[in-house]
Amino acid sequence: MGILLVVAFISGLVTILAPCIWPLLPIVLSTSTGGGRGKSLGITLGVISSFFVLTLSISTLVRLFGFDPNILRLVAVLVLGILGMSLVVPAFSFKLEALVSKLSGSFGSRLKSSNNGFIGGFTVGIALGIVWTPCAGPILATIATLAATQSVNLQAVLVTLVYVIGVGIPLFIFSFGASWFFEKSKFVGKYTGRIQQIFGILMVLTALAIYTNYDKVIQTKLLDLFPSYTNLLTSLETKPQVQNQLNDIRGGETSLATGSDLKDLGPAPDFVGINNWLNSQPLKMADLKGKVVLVDFWTYTCINCVRTLPYVTSWYDKYHDKGFVVVGVHTPEFEFEKNTQNVANAIMQYKINYPVAQDNDYATWTNYKNQYWPAKYLIDANGRLRMVHFGEGNYEETEKAIQQLLAESGQNANMDLSQFTTDQPSRLTTPETYLGLKRLESFASNEEPAQGTREYTASGHLGVDKFAYQGKWDIEEEYAQASAGSVLELNFTANKVYLVTTPGGDMGKFKVLIDGKAVDVNSAGVSVKDGVVEVGTSNLFNLVDLKGKVGQHILRLEFETDGVKVFAFTFG
Repeated sequence: MGILLVVAFISGLVTILAPCIWPLLPIVLSTSTGGGRGKSLGITLGVISSFFVLTLSISTLVRLFGFDPNILRLVAVLVLGILGMSLVVPAFSFKLEALVSKLSGSFGSRLKSSNNGFIGGFTVGIALGIVWTPCAGPILATIATLAATQSVNLQAVLVTLVYVIGVGIPLFIFSFGASWFFEKSKFVGKYTGRIQQIFGILMVLTALAIYTNYDKVIQTKLLDLFPSYTNLLTSLETKPQVQNQLNDIRGGETSLATGSDLKDLGPAPDFVGINNWLNSQPLKMADLKGKVVLVDFWTYTCINCVRTLPYVTSWYDKYHDKGFVVVGVHTPEFEFEKNTQNVANAIMQYKINYPVAQDNDYATWTNYKNQYWPAKYLIDANGRLRMVHFGEGNYEETEKAIQQLLAESGQNANMDLSQFTTDQPSRLTTPETYLGLKRLESFASNEEPAQGTREYTASGHLGVDKFAYQGKWDIEEEYAQASAGSVLELNFTANKVYLVTTPGGDMGKFKVLIDGKAVDVNSAGVSVKDGVVEVGTSNLFNLVDLKGKVGQHILRLEFETDGVKVFAFTFG
């Protein structure tokens, strides 16, 4: 827990450097002119207090009182807009002060005087804390998930508290430093009124940007200009020690039980927040009492998931008549995987006959505290979770566990185990390679690609497990979009190469070359016809099949049409 608290504090400290807080700094500056240390302290405590409380409790408050949380945001924007107008128009400021004084009475006047601007700063700070959305790394993402599912615990409270303290220290220094500068600078002092009006205009414009959500556009553009911040923070928060302690906050990974040593891991979580059910009416765990259930988290472009499907579909077909049910929970890794028709096409392609739940909002994923694709949760006839397995493999042990749980329920399920030849890669195979900015790791050039459309040139020699763009590309967070004439090269070590891709229009096309030559019958994957791949749907395409001969090669894709989006390479 100690390491996590230290990292959370550091993350809070460096947030002042993050582009996501920059749109709010004009408001902090404008509010800091006058009022001294008391006002700066009020701003700081207001920001961290409202952010701390709302982060941990907003989901609970909405559930208890049934209000639209956007109302808080609108009220905060209104407060910021009014305060900004009071700086721009002095007459409006006098009327506002008179109204506040009338409402608060003599007690309010004495409080205002004694706190030297603290109350005014605190009011602005509360509004800022409501509208501020920080650049959420794994730490804040974990806290937000726990809050959304009403699973906040003491550890989550401590981590959030340490984070906001880290935020508060540089924020106070920034605010008080600005206040001190305006008070001490003789030159600036001559124009204090005009400067306050300029800051007031910036404050009103910022409030309008927040109201229209344009502040998110500004933040995105700033992140594009300064990507190193995000990389630094992510690299810090994804250290194994931090991830292990975040996992403890989430409740920990369920321990794996295999073979005949099936443990009772507690009641099975239910299916919640499902967007659509395919091959079935909506299901609850209560509907499946008396049956042995395998919950399989998957997504149709995940090659690791696809490689497990022959086993999963075989188990369902073999044991369904004996009281065995599979529920495939399709949780998308990419945005296009949320499309119901795409999922339905995959169900037909892989001959899936069992119920499939579309978990587009990660509600069931979160309810299971799941973290992986694929992941399998085996549940007995009494609704108790008995076994968990992440990733590929462990097929024999899993099927034996299915047979054992069926026997416990009174069924005779002593059958030969399923055997399939899979493409599960060895450790020497190139790892899954993402092509969007969000998880970019193996770009060949020293110059990281920037988000948006730009020209790329050949990067020279490709290192092992590296790829390079050539020509005109539009690089986004999840994918890279090709233009006609653009090229994508990859240095890989594998037997098979797959590419997750979608067409730009009705049909996209690209040529496939290996080591400078068009692929032939000895090296072409099943998706390649005469050296060309035609992309008519969003799917996982098999580009290379070396017939079991794992080797290191250069793959070159030459795009003939505009708009094809490439998401990730996977390997077999």
